[in-house]
Amino acid sequence: MVGHLMQDVQNQTDARGIAIQRVGIKDAHLPFLIKTKDGGFQQVLARILFTVSLPMEYKGTHMSRFLEILMPWSQKPLAEPEMEAMLEEALERLDAKSAEVELSFKYFIDKKAPVSGRCSVLDLDCCFKGTKKRGEKMVFELGVDVPFTSLCPCSKEISAYGAHNQRSICRTKVRFHEGTECIFIEDLAALIEQQGSSPIYPLLKREDEKYVTEAAYDNPKFVEDILRDTVLALRGLPGIAWFSIECENYESIHNHNAFAAHEETVV
Repeated sequence: MVGHLMQDVQNQTDARGIAIQRVGIKDAHLPFLIKTKDGGFQQVLARILFTVSLPMEYKGTHMSRFLEILMPWSQKPLAEPEMEAMLEEALERLDAKSAEVELSFKYFIDKKAPVSGRCSVLDLDCCFKGTKKRGEKMVFELGVDVPFTSLCPCSKEISAYGAHNQRSICRTKVRFHEGTECIFIEDLAALIEQQGSSPIYPLLKREDEKYVTEAAYDNPKFVEDILRDTVLALRGLPGIAWFSIECENYESIHNHNAFAAHEETVV
């Protein structure tokens, strides 16, 4: 009906006395530009989880405002300052005490075959996560899943020839102290893949396959070895405040995977 006044149901009072810790939108998809180590930008398609806290007196949040906040950042360069501005706007427009945004995306890094020098790109599952409370600085978290090869030390020791090996993955999340710039995705990925038996390459020629097979054979590691070496490597990063690691070997001779995990706050 023309001229009919539409009620704002979300702003109606709720009498149940329950504040909601996180409410918002999930599985929204938008393109963003992510800063690369060489000073350029890589366009990515991000899957988004964007939430705020909801005071107990409000019946509901305003879902449309989440996308209104996100849209201006689409296809623009995005890093920590832009994510903090995004969260600050969410706190104000949605009258919230805390806000959180998580962007999950594929990021491509250059890989050069170790012998032939053939170039290719490797896709990594990455995540930017920002959490902000009213009146406080944003806490930024970088997540990167890095694949590599692992070769079993026990199999090598007991076999007359050969040893079982497989593709493995290390899911790493890091946070840095305030005032310390976060590590680039490229640098974190390079650091993590060094902890496996041998790196993964999308494109290999025969001479490369020989090299990486023998490199893994000369560097056997249990999943426990990979995790401990990764812990030591992350502890050495300047300004690191916290990290979480999950290592998983997709076992080639078993119908289960080998798994190890560790989380640590660095003083």
